[in-house]
Order: sequence, then C-alpha cells, then structure tokens
Amino acid sequence: MRSITALALLVAALATTGCATFIDTPPAPVQAALREAGVPAASLAVVAHPLEAPGTGLRLNADRPMAPASTMKTITAVVALDRLGPSSRGQTQLLAAGEVRDGRLDGPLVLKGGADADLDWPALWAMLRELRERHGVRELGGGIVVDRGLFQPSRLDIDAPRFDEQAEFPYNVIPDALHLNGSLLQYDLAADERGLTVRPFPQFGALVIDTSAVRLNDKSCKDWDDGWMPSRFEPLPGGAGRLVLAGEFPRGCQVTQSLNVLDRQWETAQALRQLWGELGGSLSGEIREGATPEGARVLVQHRDRPLAELLRPVMKASDNALARLLFLRLGAAAAQPGEDTRQAAARVVRDWFAAQRIDITGMTLENGSGLSRTERATAAQLAAMLGASARGPHGPELLATLPVAGVDGTLARRMKGTAAEGRARMKTGTLRDVVALAGYVPDSTGRTWIVVAIVNDEQAMKARPAIDALVDWVARQ
Repeated sequence: MRSITALALLVAALATTGCATFIDTPPAPVQAALREAGVPAASLAVVAHPLEAPGTGLRLNADRPMAPASTMKTITAVVALDRLGPSSRGQTQLLAAGEVRDGRLDGPLVLKGGADADLDWPALWAMLRELRERHGVRELGGGIVVDRGLFQPSRLDIDAPRFDEQAEFPYNVIPDALHLNGSLLQYDLAADERGLTVRPFPQFGALVIDTSAVRLNDKSCKDWDDGWMPSRFEPLPGGAGRLVLAGEFPRGCQVTQSLNVLDRQWETAQALRQLWGELGGSLSGEIREGATPEGARVLVQHRDRPLAELLRPVMKASDNALARLLFLRLGAAAAQPGEDTRQAAARVVRDWFAAQRIDITGMTLENGSGLSRTERATAAQLAAMLGASARGPHGPELLATLPVAGVDGTLARRMKGTAAEGRARMKTGTLRDVVALAGYVPDSTGRTWIVVAIVNDEQAMKARPAIDALVDWVARQ
C-alpha cells in the first residue's frame, strides 16, 4: 500500500509541476493481476495521465504499435464527429428517372443508398407508401434501379475474406451504401427429433430453406452456434432462391437469430416487389443494381439519426457494422473520383491526426471498427487523440457515447464495487489475443485522467482483471 501511495503522490506532484516525467512501472495491483494471468508486463501498453498534464503519469510500451481491437472505434468516432459533424445524417432516396403520367412512372424508379444506418423494413415500407399516396404512383413501368454507388467498390462484401468462422453473424456484416435492415434477416430456428425447422421473418419472395445437411446434437441450447457452419445461397429460376444450411444444432432448442445469409441484392429485390405489391402497386421490368440516371429527381427521402446519436450503439454496444459504415462515410465525403472509399477514409484519419500534431508512426487502418487482424495503433496515439477530443468542441458528444463502468454497454458487468463504478467512461476492445480499454477516468478529487491500456498476448483474456485494476487504481488517486 505504501508503494501505491508513494506512486500516487509522485504522479500528483508531477502533474502539479508540469514536469515531463513518466513512471514506467505498473502499479502493484496491476502487476499482481498480470502475474496471476501469466502475462508478462512486456505484453501491456499503458498511458495514464491527468487530462491537463499529458507529460506525466504512467507510460509503458506507449509507442509500440498494438492490435487495439474495438478501441479503434474511438478513432472513427472522434474523427467523424470533427469532420462530418455531430448532426450529420445518412439518407436514402427514391428518385424518378422519368415522368409520372396517370399514376405511371415511365422510367425507372431509383432506390439510392446514402449510408442510412436506420433504413430497416418499416422505413422502406413507409418510403414506398409515401411514393404511392403522396405522389400518386401506382405503376412502375421502368423497373427499379438499386444504386449502391456512394462507396467504391459498391459491394465490399463480395469475395471478401472471412474474418472468422461466423461470417454470417451480425458483428461480421460488411456494409454497403444501402445497408438495408443492416443486411440482416431474422430467423426462427427450432429443432425436434425430426430435424431443424427454420422460418424467416419477414418472409420475402419464394425462399426455400434446405436443412437436410444439419445434424442434431445434444449440446446446451446456449451453445447452439458452436456447430454452426457457413451456409450457401443459390438463386433459382423465376426469381426464387434456396438457402442451404449446414453444421449442427441442439435437439429441443429454439432460437431467434438475425443472420446475413442471403445475397443482399436478391433480398432487396424480393422485399421491393412484395412491399410494393402489398401497397397496391404494380411493377414492370427488372430490379437491378446500377447508377442513378442523370436528371432523376428526388420524390421521397429517409434520414437516419444524427451522428452523435448513432455513435451510442457504436461505442456502448461496440457495433462493428455501424462503425464500418461511419468509416466509409468519412471516406465518401472526401474521396476523389474513382478512389477506393476505404483508402479515402484512412487518408481523412491521417490528416486529422496530422492537424492535431499527433505522430501516426505505426498506425494501420483497415475498416475503422477494430474487427481486423491488421489494424494497429499505439497507446500514446489513442491517449493523445482522446486528449484532443476532450479539449475540442465535440468532447461532450464523445463522452456521452462511452460505456460507463459497471452500468451499461460492454462495461455493464465490469468494475462492480470498485472506485471506477459509475464514473469511468471507456471503450472496450476484445479479440483473440487482445483486450483493451481507452477513455476517461475521474480520480477521487474529480480530476479527469486519460487512460489507455492494451494487452496483446496469447493469454490476453486472462489479463482483463489487470486492466480493470489499473482503472480502479486511477479512480482511487
């Protein structure tokens, strides 16, 4: 306890004097937790200092590029707030490429994606209903064009390598500019002795679901996805489709799960045909992907929530697909003609760090979510960025999005009963071989500290108590 108190006094003194002196030894509780986990201190990177005294505090392996996992989302959030603005919104448009005469649109209707994070099935239905009732359109005589061209390439999901064995689950969705219902459909799965029954909701079009290759097992229902295998979608003649499921599923188990298992253009086309028909409309021609014709005029528009509100699920629930969508929005706002949107987004981030005079040596950007084996950042870079955000105009918006220790989001069950509970606001990060935290921690006097801690190690998951101990230690100072 004396060593902890002495260290705390030293940190406080350094902060008071403004000396650029760091402590490079983890506090005793952190060292004890690392020993318990079997993780060497060399696998831990830490920056922890009072907000107003960045030249002081703890600093360990601070300039080593590390896999940051989902703490990378703080970079996307901070730069998006500054470059796009907290009130910026994505949008979806229905445009007419032709004239409406006696209720008939003689050219194609265009469904144009604009990175609208809230375009779900009810929103699409409401847009079509507005087209039907407010604009009097009954017949679409030129088919429908689905324009995903805001991002380049427009279908990043096609032929993309799998991140892991569960590419069909929501956290693995690779967004496009339309992002209809998050590219997900809900499925009710139920198994008895006869086999697995699967029902989609809502059900669009003629979808045949083949479960003949699914084997039943005796595992617990909570582990139902342990035996899940990648599925296969096959388009059929006449616009129908077949979904072939594989793997294992527990007997007597019932699960409702959203999955990304259908070709998204096929699913979009089926939804458009069915919803338009249910509204009493008729459709001639094909539904195809393409660019918006010149001169097309907007008839209906849907907008998502302001960016500052969208960041709450991105940060509190660590929503990978939304983070990737916002990263692409950054790129789309700055891309040159024909430029890869991901590369443009990475350029925007690098330019922002340069404007803040933060060294980006070793930083590697891929999709802005941290769901990556290649993204890298240093603890020092994340800490400097958090400091710049706190001093900037959008610091309060970022702070409101971060999980609160022991209260909500991905920190709801962590740090209960510690000095950090209900006070620390931090983004979590978890991957195989990675655990991390980055955010703001008030100490016992109310002074705000910036704390970034990253562990890259084969036993990283066991080192989570060490990171939590660091946050608790800061909160007690």
